[in-house]
Amino acid sequence: MRIFLKTFLALLLVGIIGLPFAVIAALMLAFDDQPSLTRQADIKPESVARAKRIIERNDPRRMRPGMLRTIVVGGDDLDLAVNYLANQHGHGSASAKVLDGLARAQASLALPANPFGRFVNIEAIFAEAEGLPHIEMLRVGRLPVPGLVANQALQWGVRKWSGGAEAGVALDAIKRVTMRDGALMLTYEWSDALPGALGGMVLSAEDGERLKAYQALVAKLSEASERGPLPMERVLQAMLALGAQRAGDAVAENRAALLTLAFFVNGKGLGVIYPAAQAWPRPAARNVTLAGRHDFAQHFSVSAALAAAAGSPLADAVGLFKEIDDSRGGSGFSFNDIAADRAGTRFGELATSDPTGASRAQRLGASALAAAVIFPQVADLPEFMSEPEFKRRYGGTGGAEYKRMMSEIERRVAALPAYTR
Repeated sequence: MRIFLKTFLALLLVGIIGLPFAVIAALMLAFDDQPSLTRQADIKPESVARAKRIIERNDPRRMRPGMLRTIVVGGDDLDLAVNYLANQHGHGSASAKVLDGLARAQASLALPANPFGRFVNIEAIFAEAEGLPHIEMLRVGRLPVPGLVANQALQWGVRKWSGGAEAGVALDAIKRVTMRDGALMLTYEWSDALPGALGGMVLSAEDGERLKAYQALVAKLSEASERGPLPMERVLQAMLALGAQRAGDAVAENRAALLTLAFFVNGKGLGVIYPAAQAWPRPAARNVTLAGRHDFAQHFSVSAALAAAAGSPLADAVGLFKEIDDSRGGSGFSFNDIAADRAGTRFGELATSDPTGASRAQRLGASALAAAVIFPQVADLPEFMSEPEFKRRYGGTGGAEYKRMMSEIERRVAALPAYTR
């Protein structure tokens, strides 16, 4: 018995002393000084068009409980999506390649300052399975991670990141992920609880409270203002002032304000993305204008919200896609709409990129906010061009004249008082 106790205590002592060294060794293996992958995500209008078709085919308004639907994502679009997420949220790069029954993913993500390395390089192989794909192989830096640990960590990470209950509903809805012919196919079962679960995964309870505060303000403004057009800058000024008064996380406050503004300007309810909002007071329908036009307010607000929520490259790609689509039978390609998009994107960047810019944006709410502070002169910019005319005059989106016009728009936006003070 005494020998057993001595052996046990010796092993325990070795474990206590050795554990910190084992952890340090693991960190040294996991972290690297250089990224294994460096690439930028180039979102083109064609990518936006394909995403739009996926959304239209899975419109919640046409769904019934128990209905099975399959989302098909091409390998190139999947690769673009994961790389864009890594660019925007991980300050790094990623790639994904779909094979038959398998998908291989790589990522290089930047880390906060630490003594072990500036990057974490990850490589993983996923196999198709019921529900979420199964991790066949995972390597973090030079450190292999056992499959059982990797899959448990994946389940825990998804639930932890999304708040738990909402993730359970979303994960239960996923019936199978199939990988064939270079495409990923996700089969899911629709339920009335799914929109709320997805909204809860993206927006926290704190985000919901922020949205509620800004929607209450917009509802009050929409009722109190005189009839007729409602200038968007007046609404934005009041929202920025409210954000400063709330004295919370300025970036999160501005993001919620811009999201609420976009839904109000475009006559939509926040309940589309956050079901609890269906019970909140709804703003009255108003013709919200910027520089005297409703379409400018639409372009500005949507681009600002997209930049705040998903990053500037996506906002720019969506704006360009809209103009190309308009040139093929809609109102025509308009450089003044592009200017409204770029002004909105720039404001979204200022308001949400970092705390300094967010506080600076909120200070615009301290005095009367004129449209000229955030929106450039556009009266001389060409608009209403059909696709053949646009290509003849500007050579399409790759032409020298198009690039010259875009440079002029960028110059005008950069010179606005909101960004030069």
